[in-house]
Amino acid sequence: MNWSDEGVILSVRPHGETAAVVEIFTRAHGRHLGLVHGGRSRRTRPVLQIGNHVDVTWKARLADHLGHMTVELIRGYAAGAMDDPAALAGLTSMTALARLLPERDPHPNLYEVTLFVLAYLDDASVWPALLARWELALLEELGFGLDLTQCAATGGNDDLIYVSPKTGRAVSASAGEPYHDRLLSLPAFLLPGRKTSPAPGDIASAFALTGHFLETRIFRPRGEEGPAARVRFLAQLHRLDEAGFLS
Repeated sequence: MNWSDEGVILSVRPHGETAAVVEIFTRAHGRHLGLVHGGRSRRTRPVLQIGNHVDVTWKARLADHLGHMTVELIRGYAAGAMDDPAALAGLTSMTALARLLPERDPHPNLYEVTLFVLAYLDDASVWPALLARWELALLEELGFGLDLTQCAATGGNDDLIYVSPKTGRAVSASAGEPYHDRLLSLPAFLLPGRKTSPAPGDIASAFALTGHFLETRIFRPRGEEGPAARVRFLAQLHRLDEAGFLS
């Protein structure tokens, strides 16, 4: 059994004295693990950094074996994020959440979105909004997508500013007004087909929205807590907001 693909490194853990078990989100083969011989060497360690875009070849005697990987760097996003604590935290959060995907189950659409977010990690005015959209896409891929196309109460698609925390469906301003304190805020830039730039406070509201459904639909039913990487990222995001980078 063997294949060649491209992917984004999600995690790396030592194995033995010199090898590493590497987890990669690949375009055509989904989230996949493999053993990289010499993965802890001085030459290979810079390649095996989370978030790096790589070419990968996987070989195994049987399909259900761990298998062996060879990895070559396409673009080193990790190195570019090292000097920006917020971007590094966002990268770490994204790779941690991507590990929710079922192993060896392809998600090519989410893969393309992942590469798009990574390409903008050097622009703090852009990547936070892209990462919020990525979390929405992740929920969709996991089978818990939100319906932001029309109001759950009226069926209309005008003035959608809320989301029901129970159903994940959008609610218009007029229909939601009596219950506004029990509804989640829906930033306009998250609406399908919109090219609106985030308004002040929208980025925080977007991650509050996706965070609610990650917790209630994925982590809580599993008896788990969300990744610490996302908590650290939200703290960095708050600092960006205070510094005025998200306004």
